[in-house]
Amino acid sequence: MRFGLQLGYWGAQPPANAQELVNAAEDAGFDAVFTAESWGSDAFTPLAWWGSQTSRVRLGTSVVQLSARTPTATAMAALSLDHLSGGRAILGLGVSGPQVVEGWYGQPFAKPLGRTREYVDIIRQVLAREGKVTSDGPHYPLPYNGAGASGLGKPLKPITHPLRADLPIWLGAEGPKNVALTAEIADGWLAIYYTPRLADMYNEWLDEGFARPGARRSREDFEIAATAQVIITEDPAAALAYLKPVMALYIGGMGAEEVNFHAEVYRRMGYGPQVDEITRLFRSGRKEDAAKAVPDELIHDTMIIGNEAHVREQLKVWEKAGVTMLLVGVRDLDQMEKLKPIIAAENRL
Repeated sequence: MRFGLQLGYWGAQPPANAQELVNAAEDAGFDAVFTAESWGSDAFTPLAWWGSQTSRVRLGTSVVQLSARTPTATAMAALSLDHLSGGRAILGLGVSGPQVVEGWYGQPFAKPLGRTREYVDIIRQVLAREGKVTSDGPHYPLPYNGAGASGLGKPLKPITHPLRADLPIWLGAEGPKNVALTAEIADGWLAIYYTPRLADMYNEWLDEGFARPGARRSREDFEIAATAQVIITEDPAAALAYLKPVMALYIGGMGAEEVNFHAEVYRRMGYGPQVDEITRLFRSGRKEDAAKAVPDELIHDTMIIGNEAHVREQLKVWEKAGVTMLLVGVRDLDQMEKLKPIIAAENRL
């Protein structure tokens, strides 16, 4: 089991201790560090800034939003970061949701699977640099010859030679069709709110993708990187109390009420009535009550919270379920110190 440090995206201000955490993660034996973006900070800039002080850990995005950049722009950022880091970049991509895509980026959300397939294909063309980059569309036609086009556009080949044609592309995916597509065209799956008890269901989705003609990977060389809060504590109740407002936000308030992919994940786990109640309370402004409505079991399903012995046992469960990397959110150096012996033991296995 490998470990990734999930730095996420910024809140109202940049995190004050991020560089310390990144340096400590490299020292502790983390395999990678990841940044994210929503509608505030971007993913690439902090990753490059903090990553410049490291020499070993891989540098990943979890995730870069498709609608934030054209495929070629994302490919440019990824190949630049890969050169600057000496081949340590991981490009994690995700479609986000309609509220962000249409409300923040001003683009239609429709056809997320088709857009993802086309987006990844263009990026791989750039990284391979075997010829001029073209796409028949319909989502990202290259060259563009649609309404308002000058007619002067022509296919281009990247000036800069990418360091790695096989720079890893991982996809953030939550639903069955998206997970199957991930297994077909990507090098890894960024799984948010993963639960080991549904591993058989996830494996069915993944196997569908692996079985498709031309699938890029097989289970043997495919990464499953699951975001899982890991908190080593003798007081699990306090940790649960801290996490419940966060979960109430993601389940009840993130995205549009009609389309909340995070809420759907928990419905598939069997928490439909609880999700409805959390959503009702959160959307009516009763955020504290929404947090109280989050069951302890819901958090334990997708996170690892307890003393060191409990955490070690749970890591075995997650690894047996097929997870190859845990993306862990660490808030402070004290928690990082608690993780160090566990990570060291896993690295020796």
